Amino acid sequence: MVQAQIGVYGLGVMGGNLARNLAHHGNSVAVFNRTPTRTRHLITAHGSEGTFVPAETIEDFLAALKRPRTVIIMVKAGAATDAVIKELADAMEPGDIIVDGGNSYFKDTIRREKEARAQGLHFVGMGISGGEEGALNGPSIMPGGTEDSWKVLEPILKSIAAVAEGEPCVTHIGENGAGHFVKMVHNGIEYADMQLIAESYDLLRRGMGMTPSQIADVFAQWNLGELNSYLIEITSDVLRQVDARTGLPFVDVVLDEAGMKGTGTWTVQTALDLAIPVTSISESVFARGLSGQSAQRAEARKINLPGPDFSIAQQNEGTFVEEVRKALYASKIVAYAQGFDEIAAGAQQYGWNIDLGAVARIWRGGCIIRAEFLDRISDAYASGRQTTSLLFDSSFRTVIGKAQDSWRAVISLATQGGIPIPGFTSSLAYYDGLRSPRLPTSLIQGQRDLFGAHTYRKVGVPGVFHTLWADTDRQEIQQN
Repeated sequence: MVQAQIGVYGLGVMGGNLARNLAHHGNSVAVFNRTPTRTRHLITAHGSEGTFVPAETIEDFLAALKRPRTVIIMVKAGAATDAVIKELADAMEPGDIIVDGGNSYFKDTIRREKEARAQGLHFVGMGISGGEEGALNGPSIMPGGTEDSWKVLEPILKSIAAVAEGEPCVTHIGENGAGHFVKMVHNGIEYADMQLIAESYDLLRRGMGMTPSQIADVFAQWNLGELNSYLIEITSDVLRQVDARTGLPFVDVVLDEAGMKGTGTWTVQTALDLAIPVTSISESVFARGLSGQSAQRAEARKINLPGPDFSIAQQNEGTFVEEVRKALYASKIVAYAQGFDEIAAGAQQYGWNIDLGAVARIWRGGCIIRAEFLDRISDAYASGRQTTSLLFDSSFRTVIGKAQDSWRAVISLATQGGIPIPGFTSSLAYYDGLRSPRLPTSLIQGQRDLFGAHTYRKVGVPGVFHTLWADTDRQEIQQN
């Protein structure tokens, strides 16, 4: 019987494609699914593509694996993942490796790693980005886990990862939940990127009256320059699509309610816990939430809530398109800067040694947010550089400096016309807040101290203070 190098448990579309990818690159792969018909279908349809060892029982599946036995589980996050981990852990031996390739919450991964370690097992939370196509043809891979487990996984994962500029898009992110944490933030950035692109489309469609086909041409042109990215590329494809039944543009027949699967929400919730502002990401999550408020939106239209007519004052089309391009790029930089700030804060909080430059490099290929300017981000976080924010890097300072006037003009025109662009607006507000020499939060501190005795600190004076607001003389006292 062939001894497989690695096993894949769960042969849905993602799991099946990942197993095929592994086999395509010379890895012998044991495959198992709770429903044996899926295993049989994979072997019937794709068994000739490489070395597969099918199994219909857990015992046969594990017996087919070389030691240390390494299994990637590709099942639904949550209770199903816990059930599979228990099933495997009860049948495995010390030194074996369980890899969770799903979109699990990183705190669950921390817990699972601790439990597996107590049984002598290695547990790896591994983020995989690229969707079905990436799983088959080369994803961006973000594994956590121990150094020992990485030594086993490294050659296998490098064989199947996407390649960008000659480098495989995989790196060891850090211990326990680090891999799933970075994948979570990746998805949060993805939410922001998609929202900003959608706002750009809306500005050109409603603001300038351009057709989807015309806007598709704009995005195709943008994709030739510094905005070059997978999301810009596919946006052009979506805008060219025509509904076969009605002959209308695809975007006009699709319900304008965006779905969510949780990772964007987790990113925002975690950022709140870490006290890291990720306003571009949070606004993209809230924008999807608003899109789903169908009853309230219908009532707003019914009662005709007052406001402008969703158009933009007459502008030269070519000039305005270029201004939107600059505003989009500046806003994208802010979104990525906020995402990397969250990764850095998470690494500090949970004791992970995450190489931010390496994260940027593995996102250059295979993943949904792959983009040309990730090279600039990697350079900004190069070894020895003390970049605390991407916005402080000279390259990005120059870009945003050149985009300033257009960014502000687009937001002003959109606001006057009543076109909602929360991503653009929040990105600029964050940028202006970051560069402000003084913020009005000094007033907020006074309010907090007056109603709740929450104390405050003073400029250039050590210590913590409280004012006795109820007293006539409002005496200030220093707290220890």
